[in-house]
Parts: sequence; structure tokens; C-alpha cells
Amino acid sequence: MINQFRLGLIINPVAGLGGSVALKGSDNMAQAAIALGAEPMAQQRALVALNQLLELTEQFEVLTVAGDMGEAVCQQLGLKYKLCYSPAASHTTAADTEQAAMAIAAAGVDLLLFAGGDGTARNLCAVINDSTTVLGIPAGCKIHSGVYAISPQAAGKLVQRLIKGELVTLQDAAVMDIDEVAFRDGVVKARRYGEMRIPAELRYVQSVKAGGKESDELVLDDLAAYVSSIMQDNVRYVMGSGSTVAAVMAELGLNNTLLGVDVIENGQLLASDVTAAQLLALVSDYPSKLIITLIGGQGHIFGRGNQQLSPAVIKAIGRDNIMLLATKSKLQQLNGRPLLADTGDQALDKALHGLLHVLTGYNDYVIYRLGYEDED
Repeated sequence: MINQFRLGLIINPVAGLGGSVALKGSDNMAQAAIALGAEPMAQQRALVALNQLLELTEQFEVLTVAGDMGEAVCQQLGLKYKLCYSPAASHTTAADTEQAAMAIAAAGVDLLLFAGGDGTARNLCAVINDSTTVLGIPAGCKIHSGVYAISPQAAGKLVQRLIKGELVTLQDAAVMDIDEVAFRDGVVKARRYGEMRIPAELRYVQSVKAGGKESDELVLDDLAAYVSSIMQDNVRYVMGSGSTVAAVMAELGLNNTLLGVDVIENGQLLASDVTAAQLLALVSDYPSKLIITLIGGQGHIFGRGNQQLSPAVIKAIGRDNIMLLATKSKLQQLNGRPLLADTGDQALDKALHGLLHVLTGYNDYVIYRLGYEDED
């Protein structure tokens, strides 16, 4: 099934071992904890989370790690899975977590679910960039990081919503950890190690409201302000057609071709109402990003009114450099139907399909699926 949700899974088998035996952590303490009678809990907590997904088994596949780092749980639950990494020894290390995370991310997943504690989150943060969305199943002795669900059950329910295609807001959450050596001496020293992108609870209504409902006009102002604030120097931005993108151009104080495609660079209009050929010449071998919206009620992002965005142009820019803008109300008008791409190149349409991060407000993202006509 082409449209299956791709769920990454990593379990740190030694996470939380030190808690029950009063070691105040498990970093470099796994063998000591086992000697004191500690029992591994990370797999059990992963089972609790994944049990929430059993009614959806035909809608997702798991990309995971051999042995106790994921494979054993998949076998126990009867989940379809593929192995992306195999640890060299039965006693796994932080290096195994990092290598597994890199392998799974490289394979391409819609969400990387992991069971562990703050040390595990640190390992992932060291090697995962913000193109991979993650979610932690709390299984460690200390959970100071904001990348974890409040419980294994909550983690499972949130993943369930993603698999079903519901709108789920994305946000960056801090990865924190404490110095366990100091903690054992009664001193709490917390340190921030970075951020990772996580799915948060669904937020249907923006922070700017009118009569209790999302105000598209105000939301467009927020969208435009945020996009203009994150534009990079010496990058060519291809501005697609439509009123949503027009709001960004208005924020920048630039003339806009409402039903055409413009190109800007360093805050200046570089080319107006370009053709596909002109556009390809402008973006080939030059850092470029594409800012587009969808056709309301229909869901097309390519192939309807923006044929200037040819397959060659889209390939030259790259899927990871596409920024899709839409208000939540515009997405909700689709009633759960997927977004559509009709570029004229079926192989490209297939390559583009999957979950997209859609900017819906000021630094406010949701996940929404871009479909493919041959998927089941």
C-alpha cells in the first residue's frame, strides 16, 4: 500500500533501569542496576503505546532496529516492520541509538517514535535535524525534556491521530538533561542540548480569534509576518500564485502577480510573472525555496493555475525546500481529503506524496498528507 504511514521506532532497552534501584539514572549504570535487581521497562512501555495502534495495522509500517531496540516488540504485537539497523552486540550503547536514528531518518519516516529518557533524547538530538518529527515514550528515570508524551498511552493516542490523517500541530520542544553524577550528590544541574520537532496536541483555533473562530485575514497577517522573518539572505524564493502567498508579498512591500509566479531574493523582486523556462534558469544551481498554497476546497498544490512550477523546476528546488502555507480553516474545508499534486510527471507525484509540514500561523505548523492517485 503506497499510502502507508511510515513509523520509525527506537527503544533504548536500558532506559530507566537505575530508577527502581535508586541509582537516580541509567547513564553508564546499566550493569550496576541489573546487578541490583532492576528489570527493563522500556519495552513494556513501548508495548503500551503501540497497543493503541493495533486497529490500524494495515495503515502503517514500522522502520525499526534489530533485537530489543524495536524488532522484538514488533514481533510480539504482530506489526509489519523493516529493519534499518542492527547493533553489533546484545548490550546496546548510546552509539547504537545514534546510528539507528540516522539510519531510520535516512530511510524516511513520517514520525520517529522512541522509548527512553533524557539521555536517549540527547542521543537523537545530536544526529536528527528538524526535517524528522519525533515523539518520546517516557521510559527513563528522568524526563525533563519536552519531547515526550505525558504517558505511553498518550503517545500511542497521538500517533493514532497522525496515522488517521488528523490535523496535528507541530512545535519545537527543548531537549534537557541533568548531570547524573551531580544529581546523585543532591545537586540538580540541568542543561539544554537543543530542540527537536514534535507533534503537539491538536489546536483547531489560532491565537488570533474573531467571534470564537479563526479569522483568515488575521491569520494571513501572522503567516506573512513569520515567513518574512525567516527568509534567508542569498536564497531565491519562488512565490506561487494565490492570495495566501500574496499576503507575504504585501508584507515585504513588493508587487505581486496574483495569478502568476514571482521570484524574490534579498527582499527584492528579481523576476515577475515568470514562465517555466525562465524559472528553471533562475533556480538551477542556485539556493532556492518555493512558497506555495493550495486551492481551497480542492486541495491541489501543483498542476492547477501554477503550471509554471514544472516538474523540472520542482525537482531543481527539491521537496525539502517547499514551504506550504494555509490557514487551518482552509485545510478543514477538505474534510480529511488529501492534498493533491498533478505535475504531469507521475514519478514526481509519487515522490512528493506523504506527510507535509504546513505553516498555518506564526511559527505554527500542522501535518497534512499529500496523496497520490494510485495509492489505496
